[in-house]
Amino acid sequence: MDSVTQIVLGAAVGEKILGRKIGNRAMLYGAIAGTIPDLDVVIGLFLDPLSAVEIHRGFSHSVLFFILLSPFLGWLIARREKESKVSVMNGASLVFWALFTHALLDAFTTWGTQLLWPMANKLAFRSIFVVDPLYTLPFLFCLIMAMRKARTDYRRTLWNNRGLKISSAYLILTLVLKGVTYYKFQQALTLSGMEVLQLETKPTPLNTILWTATAETKTDYWIGDYSFLDTKPITFKRYPKNQELLDGFIKDKTIQRLIALSEGKYTVTEKDGKLYFNDLRFGLLNRNETNPQFAFSYELLPSKNGFQTQEVPKTRQEGMLLLRQLWKRIQGN
Repeated sequence: MDSVTQIVLGAAVGEKILGRKIGNRAMLYGAIAGTIPDLDVVIGLFLDPLSAVEIHRGFSHSVLFFILLSPFLGWLIARREKESKVSVMNGASLVFWALFTHALLDAFTTWGTQLLWPMANKLAFRSIFVVDPLYTLPFLFCLIMAMRKARTDYRRTLWNNRGLKISSAYLILTLVLKGVTYYKFQQALTLSGMEVLQLETKPTPLNTILWTATAETKTDYWIGDYSFLDTKPITFKRYPKNQELLDGFIKDKTIQRLIALSEGKYTVTEKDGKLYFNDLRFGLLNRNETNPQFAFSYELLPSKNGFQTQEVPKTRQEGMLLLRQLWKRIQGN
């Protein structure tokens, strides 16, 4: 999730564990701990674009990392809060749960997270977008209300618990909505008679009203969307895999890394004599019928040692256009 959301969640967890003892400082420690996993983005600034994407939500989002870091940060908190009789175990508990809930929340997003790194692949429920105001704003309101109360005031705990309950209930609701939309998409595919190998659904940016589905067949991917305000049947648009364009290069290390990164969900396109690798996990950046662009697309640049990659840049104008298109589409077809 976005940094603001993770700060709010971390602060609420800190309050839950040590708020009665040290008040708003518990929120501060929780907020700091809740942002630590995403520092892998800073490390990524010193790496090539592909490596930066590969490490994101890896080791820094794993239980192993949390176990290693929590005692040290817990000791620092205990030293700082000696007068409040905060133990190392108290501090370590705050840090661990702020870190763990950060990764757990990320597991609900499309990107997912490697909680059991290095033993397992990413866990991804794909039920909430990385920025969702309906999750964050009520949570933030409850946290602010809690901050305004004295640490011994029972209403402080009441407001903090409300925020945790409302946000958790919303996450559960997203799973229910995902189930409903999955059924809708599956029905539409059954009626079409299409032989689908795999179907994946996820919400579109900033909402859980409009959902998108990617259906895989032997030669193509079919992408469709469904809004809870729709009145017409679901339709799908075809995107050829074109994976034969990589024939002879499939064992190239860069190609193998891209395939692993995309979890095998990709298409290849050729424009003006250039090859592009399109990661389908995050959908389309625009809905242009003649020149569609995916949110994550990499130009494949031939070199002496195989291929190099260059991510296709995204502009602010494209982002604003996408939001306008989504807003229109949310209102129904």
